[in-house]
Amino acid sequence: MNKDNTGTIPVAERTGRWQSAMAKGREFVAARRIVQAAMAKRWTFLLIALGFLLGRAVILETLMPFAIAYFAVIYFMRRDIYPWIAISLVAGGWFAVDPAPMWIAMEIAVLFLLLKGLEAYEKAELSTAPILVFASMLLVQMFKVFIGSELGWYKFMMVAVEAGLGFVLTLVFIQAIPVLTMTKKSASLKNEEIICLMILLASVMTGAVGWIVYGLSAEHVMSRYMLLLFALAGGAPLGASVGVVAGLILSLADFGAVVQMSLLAFAGLLAGLLREGGKMAAAFGMLLGTSILSIYVGSQADVMSSTWESVAAATLLLLTPRSLIRMISRYVPGTSEHVKSQHEYAKRVREVTAQRVSQFSQVFQQLSLSFGSLGGSAAPAANKEEEINHFMNAVAERSCASCHRQKACWDDKFFHTFKMMSEMMTAVEEENIPSGKEMPRTWSSHCVKSSQVLLDMRREYDLFQNNRHWKKQIHDSRQLVADQLKGVSQVMEDLAKEIKREGQTLHLQEEQIREAVEGLGLSIQGVDIISLEEGNVEIEVYHTFERGYDECRKIIAPLLSDILGEHIAVKAEHDSDKNGEPALVTFGSAKQYEVETGIAGAAKGGELLSGDSFSLVDIGNGKFAVAISDGMGNGERARQESSAALSILQQLLQSGIDEQLAVKSVNSVLLLRSSDEVFATVDLAIVDLYTAQTTFMKIGSTPSFIKRGKEVIPVTAHNLPIGILQDIDVDFVSMQLLPGDTLIMMSDGIYDAPGHTVNKELWMKRVIGEMATDDPQEMADTLLERVIRYHNGEIVDDMTVVVSRIDKHLPEWTSFRFPGVTRMERPRTVS
Repeated sequence: MNKDNTGTIPVAERTGRWQSAMAKGREFVAARRIVQAAMAKRWTFLLIALGFLLGRAVILETLMPFAIAYFAVIYFMRRDIYPWIAISLVAGGWFAVDPAPMWIAMEIAVLFLLLKGLEAYEKAELSTAPILVFASMLLVQMFKVFIGSELGWYKFMMVAVEAGLGFVLTLVFIQAIPVLTMTKKSASLKNEEIICLMILLASVMTGAVGWIVYGLSAEHVMSRYMLLLFALAGGAPLGASVGVVAGLILSLADFGAVVQMSLLAFAGLLAGLLREGGKMAAAFGMLLGTSILSIYVGSQADVMSSTWESVAAATLLLLTPRSLIRMISRYVPGTSEHVKSQHEYAKRVREVTAQRVSQFSQVFQQLSLSFGSLGGSAAPAANKEEEINHFMNAVAERSCASCHRQKACWDDKFFHTFKMMSEMMTAVEEENIPSGKEMPRTWSSHCVKSSQVLLDMRREYDLFQNNRHWKKQIHDSRQLVADQLKGVSQVMEDLAKEIKREGQTLHLQEEQIREAVEGLGLSIQGVDIISLEEGNVEIEVYHTFERGYDECRKIIAPLLSDILGEHIAVKAEHDSDKNGEPALVTFGSAKQYEVETGIAGAAKGGELLSGDSFSLVDIGNGKFAVAISDGMGNGERARQESSAALSILQQLLQSGIDEQLAVKSVNSVLLLRSSDEVFATVDLAIVDLYTAQTTFMKIGSTPSFIKRGKEVIPVTAHNLPIGILQDIDVDFVSMQLLPGDTLIMMSDGIYDAPGHTVNKELWMKRVIGEMATDDPQEMADTLLERVIRYHNGEIVDDMTVVVSRIDKHLPEWTSFRFPGVTRMERPRTVS
């Protein structure tokens, strides 16, 4: 890479690269347009060919309802080719068994005039096409009857039938043509759309009635090829459906082919049942089905003709690329290809969503940095020299501007004046302003307005203090916003990682679980793996078990524990509201430890409202939080501050924000919400229920104690409560708790009970060590009672104690080794 002396790329080279990139972009766009034009031309030829066959199609010997219905739909969907479609339809009518090109042309002309008339009033819409087709066919066919040689109720009835068929076929083609040309945006097809597509293809085959190639009927070969194609793609139900629809329409076109409906339906069923064996197996099933019925209802010549027609259809299937069959399968609900395409679509959606969330995370991170830099630049960190200059200039403008000795003081005696002003400023800052008689002689002898200067300086100092206060408020607010934006950024980044992790392909693991469960004789409706991360497993199982046997806890959970190599338990059960619908059971990692708690408290003087607050909450990801907050003072105001601190802290922790950032955010909120001196202590312990690793965070709170057998371990910190200073120190203490350990957390009303003459920590350790019980509630009640008795029954302060005991979690049903079940291989976690 060429660079100039400044380390930057020269302008000429940058321009050349830009032009090269633009040229490549234009080439790509041109190539894409060429491909799109080729695809459009291919579909144009196909639609014109279909128009020719539909123009030739006849049912019930005289009815030709296909042409005008096809033209109406093409007029709205591909207006650029409707003249060619009209020509192909008329040409097909000319080559029909009973040629009727004039009547088809008249129907198209009437329909075209009606469409143009509606377009003049902006009323022409695709939803009006069936009515317009019905009206056009009715007018033209009634005209044909009236100019005919004879009138009769039968002819009028056939006119109504043909117009009604045109109405229905228009609705069918509206659904089928977008599917055929693959312009439908949906990733899957409805059953109605599949049936409409079958009717369209069967209608096209009727246009081939009468064509014989080497003694083989063209419509029979085409119908059996279509049957094989759909049976191989969708299985037995779709193959049988195609056989019924194709046989029905072909029998309407040729009364001698009534047997084709049962023949094709049976052949499609057999071909679909053998689809797992591939093309050869499906072709064999179709050949077997057609041969059996041909032998039963036909002569020897018919049997041979049907067999060769089946062989021709099978040959066409063998020549068909497998990619075409897979493409059809992707749109048929229930097939493995469709399920795979749905998973791929969901994976793409997850990837795009994770990318967008990650981009938003970066935006919030950048905003956080921007606010932080703004806050830093606006911080009231002016040095002493700047403050002195500020006072000198402001006071000089107010006091010295009109004085006759200004020049003498500031020009001739500058250093002496500057020294005097500095001493005056120091006196103002220390609020030690001398009165008239106490005025230093050096000040009064040097300045004739020393009293006025002091008053002006005091006024300027008050303004400065007020200005500095609001600057600090703005700085604190910006810092709070910066911290919150940083926390939101982190939460969104974690969410993006979670989305990527959930997007991993887990089909093999789901099938392994299904086979293992069904191997034990239990039938389940479905398995969805949300996460296989160790310690954070989440699996959803759909079942229709009867109530009362509890198969999920007794069998499936131990089975999953054996497969995954960790304890799995039932997390939630959701019964279905509708009869016959499967119930949902969520399995997850069983926690290795559990926390049992006990709480006791009392308000000062026996009042109802205590200034202490506590919180016991599961914050997710296998973590349990225990917190106590003590508001300043007693009563309602202290209760508001302590409960607000814990409520905000709880919500921030549950949202996934880092613990230290959450505590600092609570501190900033309390600091900014009121100008009064309001603060609260926070004592927080977060227990990891998978490892028993416990993190203590103490802000101005009293020590906590861990009772381990006969040993009592204190957990202390030394810092100020929240709500006093913007930059607080959060003491983090991490300890590994053991099964049977008891954690005692308390407010200062409990801890300060012995008074200042006694070592509080030793006194509390002795009291806790003397407790004979290990029940958390009994310990809390005993400690509170001991403190109240120590003060002769008087409650001298708000008192709260929370006792938590860590125990090893015992699964309700233990796992055991299932013969033949292999251990699951977990996918690597996305970082």
